[in-house]
Amino acid sequence: MYEAVVASGTTVNVYTLNIMVNALCKEARFDKVKVFLSQMEGKGVFPDVVTYNTLINAHSRQGNVAEAFELLNSMWGLGLKPGVYTYNAIVNGLCKKGDYVRARGVFDEMLGMGLSPDAATFNPLLVECCRKDDACEAENVFDEMLRYGVVPDLISFGSVIGVFSRNGLFDKALEYFGKMKGSGLVADTVIYTILIDGYCRNGNVAEALAMRNEMVEKGCFMDVVTYNTLLNGLCRGKMLGDADELFKEMVERGVFPDYYTLTTLIHGYCKDGNMSRALGLFETMTQRSLKPDVVTYNTLMDGFCKIGEMEKAKELWRDMVSRGILPNYVSFSILINGFCSLGLMGEAFRVWDEMIEKGVKPTLVTCNTVIKGHLRAGNVLKANDFFEKMILEGVSPDCITYNTLINGLVKKENFDRAFVLVNNLVEKVLLPD
Repeated sequence: MYEAVVASGTTVNVYTLNIMVNALCKEARFDKVKVFLSQMEGKGVFPDVVTYNTLINAHSRQGNVAEAFELLNSMWGLGLKPGVYTYNAIVNGLCKKGDYVRARGVFDEMLGMGLSPDAATFNPLLVECCRKDDACEAENVFDEMLRYGVVPDLISFGSVIGVFSRNGLFDKALEYFGKMKGSGLVADTVIYTILIDGYCRNGNVAEALAMRNEMVEKGCFMDVVTYNTLLNGLCRGKMLGDADELFKEMVERGVFPDYYTLTTLIHGYCKDGNMSRALGLFETMTQRSLKPDVVTYNTLMDGFCKIGEMEKAKELWRDMVSRGILPNYVSFSILINGFCSLGLMGEAFRVWDEMIEKGVKPTLVTCNTVIKGHLRAGNVLKANDFFEKMILEGVSPDCITYNTLINGLVKKENFDRAFVLVNNLVEKVLLPD
């Protein structure tokens, strides 16, 4: 397009130039912009403040902050004065790159020039504070915003409400929600979802449901994230009947369940011991072409291990491997724990050997499980041998390890070995119980 404009011989003014620069910047064709500007300068048409603002904004959005600063310096060199829009673009670009300190420096420079910041200046700073979970700095920026007479918008309020909620300051989140409503703003789906999540995190599912009702009454659309958040709260609260009803409502309203929806429900039903329902949801997951991952399989295997159905757990293991999903240390620990719980130490060690062979380092929890398994089967010597083995594998025993083994040795009246372990405990400053 720009080649046609140049070749046509049409008289081009700065207004036309800015239209072309904007079009090229939207496509991030910065090399073409340079050529076009050079050609226009040859025709006596020079960039103005709008041109530079467009270029600085485009480069900042693309993360090319160094280029944006070069353009800012060029503006000064040409006698063009940068405005609030110019500085806002650079502040936004720096915040997106995580350079909050430098963004604050640009903000101070802007103030030094006598420019008045607006919501578009403060919001990137707020968003970056929240991304870093710096609730204290976020509140400082929000207060500063008010001191400059800038009216906070939904982005401003949503940012501080979110960071307070995530960092255990839910009362403060609700306080700012009240301030937001008092200012005449109506919460959007994002803010309502943050608050629903906050109530769920605090175990107050009733209030989460009340917030959901308010959200619907205000005409806010519940998206998949809102549903997932509420489903997670209901499952954690063991309100699986309510979770089922909400899941049905979700489908009826045309909100398509995603991986997180089904994994959340699967986890809830596994915790409840309802493995037939969990397996049904797993099948729904695969039918909808939602790919289960190692977390999904671990959840199901753990559920079956807890009810002693090791064959079903092994079947899921084989299915997981056949799909090219590699088991992690949690996967191995789940099976080992399942076999140990049933006293099937041979099977447990078959899994253990496979874990070591695949280079997966055993965890302390797994080792403690094996020791308990040996003791449950009455094999104190094997438990003691394994204790030595785990140390060789680089796993340091803790109080639970020592106490478990000492209790087992005492029950078998192997006091000499028990006293050796007690002395080890004292030397390691781990207190026996």
